[in-house]
Amino acid sequence: MPPPVQSPRILIVDDDEGLLVLMAETLQSEGYDVVTAGSGKVALKRLEERTPDLMLLDLKMRNVDGPALLERLQHGSTPVPFIIVTGQGDEKVAVDVMKRGALDYVMKTTALLDLLPGVVKRTLEATGQKKALAAAQSEYRELEGQVLAMGERERYRIGADLHDGLGQQLTAIELMCAGLREDAAGEQPELAKGLERVSAMLREAVAQTRLLARGLVPVDRGPEALQTGLAELAERTHSLGRVRCSFECAEPVRISNPEVAGHLYRIAQEATNNALKHARATRISLRLARKGDRILLEISDDGIGLPKEAGDGKGLGLGVMQHRAHVIGAELTVKSKRGEGVTISCVLPSKS
Repeated sequence: MPPPVQSPRILIVDDDEGLLVLMAETLQSEGYDVVTAGSGKVALKRLEERTPDLMLLDLKMRNVDGPALLERLQHGSTPVPFIIVTGQGDEKVAVDVMKRGALDYVMKTTALLDLLPGVVKRTLEATGQKKALAAAQSEYRELEGQVLAMGERERYRIGADLHDGLGQQLTAIELMCAGLREDAAGEQPELAKGLERVSAMLREAVAQTRLLARGLVPVDRGPEALQTGLAELAERTHSLGRVRCSFECAEPVRISNPEVAGHLYRIAQEATNNALKHARATRISLRLARKGDRILLEISDDGIGLPKEAGDGKGLGLGVMQHRAHVIGAELTVKSKRGEGVTISCVLPSKS
């Protein structure tokens, strides 16, 4: 049998004992699990015992008044949805408190007990929808991460097969051709020339295979693989002769999760390619560093900056970079000023 559905817990905080009892009885008759607190001090104790689904809070109480209690709650680890219960003449105060997070407020009038169940029901439905949306978004992010992780693993497998399988076979065939060419060099020069051409084609095929494999597996699986991959990216970019490209990593930055390292590398690769293709840059700098409990990846250039239409994150691969950063829990920012280049920063909690 499925477990019984638990009634929402309501905490009512009010120093008017008579009204406190009436509000509690009204909500209990609606099927809610109600606990009460006659002061802010008692309310804090109730909150420590168990976090309620909703709190009804009087603004003016003994020991700890409403605003002071809210101040303490805002520094707590678990947010508590709350409704303000306030007297006549305090509407302005209630509105001010709503700006600090209150979901609704109800006045202490003769209609209070009639209005209270509807206000509570409406608020609980809204908080329930918000929780459901947050849970759905969390599940979506998790599934999204799993799909991308599967894609990265498949790319890694294909890249390894290309490098260790096809690449090795082509190399072996090229060595066989070299041996046959030597055997034929004396008596069959034409055959030797043909074998030389075949060998050259095989060497080119091996080079292309390794290039494809490297594109599919840009970084290895070790904790320092990202540093190595970024250094090689900077070296390859610099060797093109079009820009000066450098990589800076003052101290070792180890990332144990290969999928996180792979996404960071792809971000750097995309940013570097953008600078080469679109920025008219003469200098590209890649930097990897640990800043306290965070890891910083930064790619900057001295080019013309982003076009206006790319400022909203669309085009030039910025959306892809934002997506990759989002999947690994990082924050990506883009700073650009026309004529002064672009700086892309990706900040990641170092737990990865």
